[in-house]
Amino acid sequence: MEIGQRLPENLGIDQDGNEIKLSDFAGKKLVLYVYPKDSTPGCTTESCNLRDNYNTLLQKNYAVVGVSIQSQASHKKFIEKYQLPFPLIADTEKKLVNALGVYGEKKTFGKVTMGIFRTTFIADEQGIITDIFKPQDIKVKEHAKQILKK
Repeated sequence: MEIGQRLPENLGIDQDGNEIKLSDFAGKKLVLYVYPKDSTPGCTTESCNLRDNYNTLLQKNYAVVGVSIQSQASHKKFIEKYQLPFPLIADTEKKLVNALGVYGEKKTFGKVTMGIFRTTFIADEQGIITDIFKPQDIKVKEHAKQILKK
């Protein structure tokens, strides 16, 4: 997906089995952050940074939704352990990450695997993508500040 395109209407199922739709966030800006894996160091730091700045994001009319390919159970544990106040989509069938173009071959320590490219999409009140933070752009310790600067 690219800037100027609309995010998909059906985003997926969250940790509690609720269907999450783009239209749920009509009138709000949406931070859709896609991360590789629950409870890993970078993903935990990024999620906790968004948690710690959640009230500021809400005051600026943002909603926050996380996405990874782990199960609802994994997401529930992650949310409970770190008191995350926003939903996490369990994209176990990789429908959303493929539609967003953030799943593919990764090279880690010379080994090629399939996985998620850490990416954050910012959409306006109509669901149109206004900004994309690519893996090389994201600073997990200050990601909320990066979003709020835009």
